[in-house]
Amino acid sequence: MAANSVSWQPQEEGFREICGLLEQQISHSASSADKSQIWQQLQHYSQFPDFNNYLAFILARAEGKSVEIRQAAGLLLKNNLRTAFKSMAPVNQQYIKSELLPCLGAADRQIRSTVGTIISVVVQLGGVLGWPELLQALVNCLDSNDVNHMEGAMDALSKICEDIPQILDSDAPGLSERPISIILPRLYKFFQSPHASLRKLSLGSVNQYIMLMPAALFVSMDQYLQGLFVLAHDPASEVRKLVCAAFVQLIEVRPSFLEPHLKNIIEYMLQVNKDTDDEVALESCEFWSAYCDAQLPPDNLREFLPRLIPVLLSNMVYADDDESIVDAEEDGSLPDRDQDLKPRFHSSRFHGSDNVEDDDDDIVNVWNLRKCSAAALDMISNVFGDDILPTLMPIVQAKLSATDDEGWKEREAAVLALGAIAEGCIHGLYPHLSEIVTFLIPLLDDKFPLIRSISCWTLSRFSKFIVQGIGHQKGYEQFDKVLTGLLRRILDTNKRVQEAACSAFATLEEEAAEELAPHLEIILQHLMCAFGKYQRRNLRIVYDAIGTLADAVGRELNQRNYLDILMPPLIAKWQQLSNSDKDIFPLLECFTSIAQALGTGFSQFAEPVFQRCISIIQTQQLAKVDPVSAGVQYDKEFIVCSLDLLSGLAEGLGSGIESLVSQSNLRDLLLQCCTDDASDVRQSAFALLGDLARVCPVHLHPRLSEILDVAAKQLNTPKLKETVSVANNACWAIGELAVKFQVRQEIAPIVLTVISCLVPILQHAEELNKSLIENSAITLGRLAWVCPELVSPHMEHFMQSWCSALSMIRDDIEKEDAFRGLCAMVKANPSGALGSLVFMCKAIASWHEIRSEDLHNDICQVLHGYKQMLRNGAWDQCMSALEPPVKEKLSKYQV
Repeated sequence: MAANSVSWQPQEEGFREICGLLEQQISHSASSADKSQIWQQLQHYSQFPDFNNYLAFILARAEGKSVEIRQAAGLLLKNNLRTAFKSMAPVNQQYIKSELLPCLGAADRQIRSTVGTIISVVVQLGGVLGWPELLQALVNCLDSNDVNHMEGAMDALSKICEDIPQILDSDAPGLSERPISIILPRLYKFFQSPHASLRKLSLGSVNQYIMLMPAALFVSMDQYLQGLFVLAHDPASEVRKLVCAAFVQLIEVRPSFLEPHLKNIIEYMLQVNKDTDDEVALESCEFWSAYCDAQLPPDNLREFLPRLIPVLLSNMVYADDDESIVDAEEDGSLPDRDQDLKPRFHSSRFHGSDNVEDDDDDIVNVWNLRKCSAAALDMISNVFGDDILPTLMPIVQAKLSATDDEGWKEREAAVLALGAIAEGCIHGLYPHLSEIVTFLIPLLDDKFPLIRSISCWTLSRFSKFIVQGIGHQKGYEQFDKVLTGLLRRILDTNKRVQEAACSAFATLEEEAAEELAPHLEIILQHLMCAFGKYQRRNLRIVYDAIGTLADAVGRELNQRNYLDILMPPLIAKWQQLSNSDKDIFPLLECFTSIAQALGTGFSQFAEPVFQRCISIIQTQQLAKVDPVSAGVQYDKEFIVCSLDLLSGLAEGLGSGIESLVSQSNLRDLLLQCCTDDASDVRQSAFALLGDLARVCPVHLHPRLSEILDVAAKQLNTPKLKETVSVANNACWAIGELAVKFQVRQEIAPIVLTVISCLVPILQHAEELNKSLIENSAITLGRLAWVCPELVSPHMEHFMQSWCSALSMIRDDIEKEDAFRGLCAMVKANPSGALGSLVFMCKAIASWHEIRSEDLHNDICQVLHGYKQMLRNGAWDQCMSALEPPVKEKLSKYQV
C-alpha cells in the first residue's frame, strides 16, 4: 500500500472525547436517557468539518482501543458519509479514503467487514471514477495470497456487487477494459480457494451479474458453469445454496446456456432438494417452478417426475420447528399485537372489463420449503396434468390412511397436496371429486388445528366443482355440508383456522353467487357472530367475506330480517372507530359492497355514511398541507377508500343520492381530488365523477368546463402506460358527462382535444389494456353523437381502428350510445366511411341483438344509404369481402 501522504493529524483531546462517547454509546449499562444525550453530543461534534476524519482515524489506527469502539466509529462514519460525503471538503474525502484502503487487510475480521461496508457506500456516492486507487488496491489484495487481504478485498467487492453491480460494468477512463473484466477472472480463481469464506463471497459476487449479463460474463459462461459444477458438492452449505441460486436465476434469464447440461443439472437439483440443510433444499426447490415458467420442453423433466414428486411431498410435511406449529396453538381470544397485522392494500376503483385482482391463495406469508414444494407441485400439475397422478395418488392415499396422532403432519401434507393439484389435475380427479370432497368434510372437525385449516383451503380449491353439483340431490347435500362445515370453522377458537375458513368461504361465495340466497340467514348469523369475537387481524377477513357475500347475492340481501342481523354490529363498529384509525379501511370497503348490493335499500343508512366520507376527505386534504391543524398525519388511502364508498353509494342509491350531494361541497372536493398528484386518488376520483354524471349531473354543471378540462388532461400524457387506470376512468367519465349534458356548446370546447388523444390510443390497441380501448371507443362514439358536425370531418383518420374496437365490445347501453354516434357521423359525412365499409359492417355484425328500435332503424338506414350510393357492383364487391357469419348477421337489415 502507498504510504499515507495526507497531512491531517488528530488532536489528542478530540480523539479521547470521541472515543469516550463511543464507549458510552455501546455500553450495556447506559440508560436510554444517557444514550439520547450521547447521541446529541455526537450530533454536536458532527458540525466540525474534520469529525469524520477522527472516526476514520479511530477505525483505522486506534490499535489500543477495543474492536467494538473502532467498529462503532466505522458504523457512525458510514451513516455520516451517506448524507455528508458529497458536500465534504475534497481534502477530507481524500484523507478518509486513504485511511480505508490499508485496512482492507486488517487482522480483525470485524474491522475488515466494517471497512468493506464503508467502501461500498463511498463507491455508491462517488463511483469508481472518483476513486482511481481503489481498483488497484482491490486487485493487489486479491492477488496477494495473504488470506486477510484476500478476504477484506472480497468482502468490499461483494458489497459493491450486491449494492451497485452496474458500476463495475461501465467504461473507466485510463482502463483498456471495464472493471468487471479485470475482476471476473480473479473471482473464478477463488471458486477453487481452500477457504470457504472466499468461495462463498466470490460465487455470490458473480451471481449478482446473472440478471445484468455483462459481456465479460457472457463470453466466459463456460468457465462459470464449470466452476458451478465444481462447487456443486462443496462441503459448505452456504456455497451449495449459492450454486442452486445460480441455476435458478440462469434458467429464468438465459435457459439456453443450461440446455446442453440440463439432465445433469436436474439430477443435481433432485439430490440437493433432499439436502440436510433446509436453506439449500429451499433454494434448489425454487428450480422446479422456474423450470416450468421458462417454458422449456417438458420432456426433459418428465422422466424425473417419479423421483421428484415423492421428494416434494416429503418436503411438504411440516418441520417440527415450523413457526406455524407454535402459532397454531394460539387462542382466538388473545388480542393481536401490532406486529401481527400485515399491511393491507386497497385497490382503487376501476371502470371496465379487465381489472383482475390477483388472488393470493397462501395464508401466512412466510416462505419456506413446505410452501415452495407445494407451489412447485402446483406448477408441475399445470404443465403435466393428469400424468403425475399415478405417481402422486398412491403416496397421498398412504399418508391419508395414517390415522394415529403421530401421523397428523403426514395427513396434513397429503391434504395440502390435493389442494395444490386441484387446478392442474382436475380432469383426472373429476371422476373421484365427489369421494375426495366427502373425505375432506370430516377433516374440518379434526382435533389438529392445522388439519382443520388446510382442509378449509383445499375444499375452497374445489369450490367450482362443489357449486356445479347443486343441481342434483346428492350434489346439493354435499354443497350444504361444505357450507355448514366452513361456517362452523369460521367460529373456531383457533385464529389460524378462523383465517383459513373465512378466506375459503369468500372463495366459495364468489363461485356460488345467487345460490347462496336460500342460506343467507344462517350465513349472516355466523359471520356477525365471528365479527363480534374476532381480534383485529382476522376482523379484516370477516369484512372481506361480508363484502364478497353482498357482491354475490346483490338485491337478495335487501330484506328486513337480513339487515337486522347485518347492520347493527357494523354500525356500532363504524361509530367506535375514529376518522384517522386505519381499521376503518376494510369497513369502508365492506360498506361499498353493501351499498351497491342493497341499492335504494341502503338509503336508511346513507346520510351518516355520506357525511363521514366527506369529512374524512376534507380532513385529509387539510392534513396534506397542515397536519398540525388537521390533527392527523396525511394518508391518501383514507381519501381513496372514501371516494370509492361514495361511488358505491352513487351506484346503489342512484338519483337518491342527489339530496345528499346538493347539501355538500362534494363537487369542489372532487375536483381537487381529480388534480391530486397521486394516481390512485385521481383514479378513484374519476370513477366517482362518472358515477355522479350518471345519477345527478345537475350538481356538476356549475364547474363542468373545469371538470372536462382536467379529465381531458389525463388522456394527454406521455406517461399514459404508467397511469392507464386513471386515463381509463377519466375517459369513461367524459363519455358519461357528454351523454348526460348533450348541450353542444358545453361539450364542444373539449371535443377535438379529446378526440386527438383517443385516436392514437385506438391505433395502438395491441399495446394498451382492453378496458382503455373499449372506453376510448365508447367515448369517441358518445362525443360524435353529441357533436357530429365537429367529429365527422376527421372520420377517415380513425374509422378502421375505431370500428375494430367497437366490434370487440359486448352488447350494452354504452355500446348503443357509441353506435348512435356512428350513425350521426355517417349522416353528416357519408364519404368519410367509404374506405372503411368492411370494418363498419363487421362492427355492426358484432351485435347479438340491438334492443333499441330507433338504433336498429338508424343502422338499417345507414346500410341502405351505402347500398344506394355504391352502384355498378361496388356494394356487392364490398359484401364479398365479408366472412359468411358476418354476411348472415347483416341479413336482418335486408341488405
